[in-house]
Amino acid sequence: MPTKTTDTKAKANKAGSKLSSAKPKKVFPAYDALKAYSLAEALDLLAKMPTAKFDETVDVALNLGVDPKYNDQMVRGLVALPHGTGKTVRVAVAAKGQAAADAKAAGADVVGEADLIAAIEAGNIAFDKLIATPDMMPALGKVARILGPKGLMPNPKLGTVTPNVAKAVKDIKAGQIEFKVEKAGILHAGVGKRSFGSTKLADNIRALVAAVKAAKPTGAKGNYMIKLTVSATMSKAVRVDLTSL
Repeated sequence: MPTKTTDTKAKANKAGSKLSSAKPKKVFPAYDALKAYSLAEALDLLAKMPTAKFDETVDVALNLGVDPKYNDQMVRGLVALPHGTGKTVRVAVAAKGQAAADAKAAGADVVGEADLIAAIEAGNIAFDKLIATPDMMPALGKVARILGPKGLMPNPKLGTVTPNVAKAVKDIKAGQIEFKVEKAGILHAGVGKRSFGSTKLADNIRALVAAVKAAKPTGAKGNYMIKLTVSATMSKAVRVDLTSL
C-alpha cells in the first residue's frame, strides 16, 4: 500500500524528469543593450548569438526623425543591395507584345495581360513583385483594390511602372529592395541572411543607410537618423553607432 512518503517521492521524480527533458535556454553573449557598437562589433555580436535551425534573415530597424503622416516627411525609395537579399523573389509583369517577350527573356516568373488580371481577380497571386508597362496601368486599375493593400500595385516612383521591363526584372532579381518608413518614423528592411557573413552584411547595410540618407525629405528637421539596430529573425537586437557607417 503506497504511503504519503512514497507518493511525495514519486511526484518529485516525475517533476525532475520534466525539468531534465526541458529545452535548454539559449545563452546570448554578454553585451550592453543600450550601448551603440560600431557596425563591425555589432555584426560580430550577432554572429556569436545562438542560431535557429534555418538561415535567418538579418533585419535593420532605423528610427528616423520624421512623421510620415505628412507628405513632406515621407521616406520611401529603392536600393540595390550589393550582395542581394538571399531570397528568391517571384516577379510578375503585366505587358504585351515585345515588352512581354523582353520580360520573359529577363527571367520574369509570370508574364501576362488580361489573363494575369483575371488571375489576380480570382485571388491567384503567385508573385512577390508586379511590374507593368505604362499602357497596362488602366487595365490594372480594376484590381487596384486587391493589389493596393498588399503593396503590389505598380508605382512609377518605385520603378515598377516602366517601358523597360527587362531592366526592372533584372534589378529586382539581383537584390533591389524597396524601403518605406512606417508609423512612428521607423523603417524596417531585410539586408541579407546570417550565412552571408559580416563583410557582405556590412556592405548591404551601408548601401541601405546611404539610400535612406539620399531620400531625406524636405520636411525633415533636426536629427534625421536617430537610432539603428541590427538583429536576426530569432536573435536580440544590437544597437549600431551611426557614425561608424
